Amino acid sequence: MTNQFELIFCIVNLGFSDSVMSAARELDSRIGGTVLSARGTAREEAEKMFNITIEPEKEIVMMLVSKELKDSILHAVYKSVGLNTPGQGIAFSLPVDEVVGLSNPTLIQKDDKKEE
Repeated sequence: MTNQFELIFCIVNLGFSDSVMSAARELDSRIGGTVLSARGTAREEAEKMFNITIEPEKEIVMMLVSKELKDSILHAVYKSVGLNTPGQGIAFSLPVDEVVGLSNPTLIQKDDKKEE
């Protein structure tokens, strides 16, 4: 499978990963994610520049999504946990070149046709 997916990363304050997933699942209930614990290293200058207090304890939510849904999910996540909310989240996506291990029958059928 090539160029059908994007990987969304959303970095939020500790305790807001469920809000990220809820916002994404409003667009597609099948979306899953992986949550990593993290620690931010922002400096005092960054807090002054953005006029916010930056909490060091973070969660990173990673979601593999279709290219078609990427923009909608990024927008929904930003509305739910963006910088101007208690979650103080940022989100971005990266293109994914290849994916293996998915069990979606529609995607498997597309791959099978390429091999013939």
